[in-house]
Amino acid sequence: MGVVADETLRNGGSITGVIPAALVQRELLHQGLTSVHIVSSMHERKLKMSELSDAFLALPGGAGTLEELFEQWTWVQLGLHGKPCGVLDVDGYYEPLRAMVSAMVDAGFLAPRHRASLIFGNTPSEILETITTFRSPTPKWQMAAEDRA
Repeated sequence: MGVVADETLRNGGSITGVIPAALVQRELLHQGLTSVHIVSSMHERKLKMSELSDAFLALPGGAGTLEELFEQWTWVQLGLHGKPCGVLDVDGYYEPLRAMVSAMVDAGFLAPRHRASLIFGNTPSEILETITTFRSPTPKWQMAAEDRA
């Protein structure tokens, strides 16, 4: 995250950080951020990031990256927000996740319309193009037009 923040700032962009107070002491808080929100917990962090964000993009990462992505993607399915969730699949890193999402649909645990709401792309431009045309699917508990046909 630090490299992305550094490059964004170097190229004239702005960066807003959201970090729990307990982690400020344990982790090096990036000193060059445009703004910082210090919150009380990881739960509050995710809520604040959701409030501040227009879209969510996961770069290759670990368990925390997946946890945060899945929560936002779940919120789309529940209709809590309609913001796009993207996955930048660098060098096939997220290919197993792509296959798992398809397996969820095949097994009946995920509606096809919700599979499409997790946007995969191999390049930043591919992700950005798809995010700009994103339409939030019908929430999980509401019948979609394709379900009525």
